Amino acid sequence: MENRTNIARVGRLFGDINKGGLSLTLYTTFPEDFDPLEEPMFVEIDSLPVALYCEHFERRGAAGANVLFADFDTKRRAEELVGKELFILEEEEENDDEFYMEDLIGFTVEAGALRGEVTDYYDSDMNPLFGIDFGEGERLIPAAEEFILKIDFERGHIVMALPEGLLEL
Repeated sequence: MENRTNIARVGRLFGDINKGGLSLTLYTTFPEDFDPLEEPMFVEIDSLPVALYCEHFERRGAAGANVLFADFDTKRRAEELVGKELFILEEEEENDDEFYMEDLIGFTVEAGALRGEVTDYYDSDMNPLFGIDFGEGERLIPAAEEFILKIDFERGHIVMALPEGLLEL
């Protein structure tokens, strides 16, 4: 999924209006490193994002620009854009919450009255397991989401709810 950032508003026809010349008001969100001749801007038409490729882009002060868009190269077509907001699409940042089960090795574990430490992780498509030492040597516990109530990455701590009788198996 991508994020939308509004960067400009199409003000009016400008310059060579027979070729679709337009005047833009640039917002403060217009990225300094954005090159409209290399990357498209977008406009929403019929609730869909439509890419606009610039054939000409000329800055006019800090908050203005004159443009010619490919495919909007007549007065009639350019008039369709007057008053519309332009935006860019930016890729979303990767999810910072993503982790691997191996990352939990060394975390302390609280499971009811029991306290222990994750000593290993055994990856298996059928039954991934944590090796957890509750003070009596390593016990194998299914690495199942339904057993994990909370993971505190800052403290390196996991709170688990183990089914009754699991440790007696």
